[in-house]
Amino acid sequence: MTGVVSEQDIHARLFAAVRRELGDDLRIGALARLSGGASQETWSFDALDEQGARTGLILRRETPNAGHAVSKAAEFELLQAASRANVPVPKALFLLKAADGLGAGYVMERVAGETIPRKILRDAPYRAALPLLAAQCGEILARIHSVPPASLRELAPAPNESPAIAAIARQEKLLDALGEPHPAFELGLRWLREHAPAPRRVCLVHGDFRNGNLLIDANGVRAVLDWELAHVGDPMEDLGWLCVKSWRFGVNDKPVGGFGAREELFAAYEQASGVAVDADAVRFWEAYGNLKWGLVCTLQASYHLNNQRRSVELAALGRRACEMEWDLLSMIGQ
Repeated sequence: MTGVVSEQDIHARLFAAVRRELGDDLRIGALARLSGGASQETWSFDALDEQGARTGLILRRETPNAGHAVSKAAEFELLQAASRANVPVPKALFLLKAADGLGAGYVMERVAGETIPRKILRDAPYRAALPLLAAQCGEILARIHSVPPASLRELAPAPNESPAIAAIARQEKLLDALGEPHPAFELGLRWLREHAPAPRRVCLVHGDFRNGNLLIDANGVRAVLDWELAHVGDPMEDLGWLCVKSWRFGVNDKPVGGFGAREELFAAYEQASGVAVDADAVRFWEAYGNLKWGLVCTLQASYHLNNQRRSVELAALGRRACEMEWDLLSMIGQ
């Protein structure tokens, strides 16, 4: 768990780490915490050499209440492995050390682009990219799922464990821990148990591949961000999560992120991976995604209500849980 560190201290400690890892002629500037992201800290800053040339960098830092996120060391390793598989990701530069006094974290290059879905889906600079995104996502997911999970020791599943049944069990445990009545989620869990797909293959799963975690420019996807929920599981989980209604941001006639059709996503994935998409399994994981996101929103609100982390953002997320309950019930026909 990372302790509370002032912005002034972060600047000083980060400056020392950058000089050690990237060159003792560097200084840093324009340090600013980025908005968004309720479970991790992300800081933007510039490294400047003696001639004043700037390199944009990002500090990713662990925070309290990070849930079941992978360690920052594993996340750093994931970025390197994904890059070797030609997944568009920021270049991972160095891990923080305990002596840096910043807690667990790492520094990576800053990539230009936009992550705010409202802008991506509605603003003129991204209009030409929108028809490309569903197919690009299919191709990128195929590359992610090709990353050999054996080298990622922290993410290895239990032997012979069904990814679907294990995922359901995690959500049941979370719902029980909340100690609140949520009949829609109880119905959803029963439906999921009745429709859990049989295990086929397991691979690296990003875990949060969606509009909002994709860096977009006029040509399409520049980088895949936010790997802290990566795990080894059913590859159809990533396809289903991308189709969850919450990630369409109001463009509901385009179920893939508000920018494309499932058929475009599936065709590109199959062509790039050589693996047939199981549409029923994708539907299962889409329903699961509604339940999962609803419970996450409820949990985030509990941090605010219980004075663990007072935050307007967390309170606002909690108010959205009823949307996921409705979307879940609509999917399962209740």
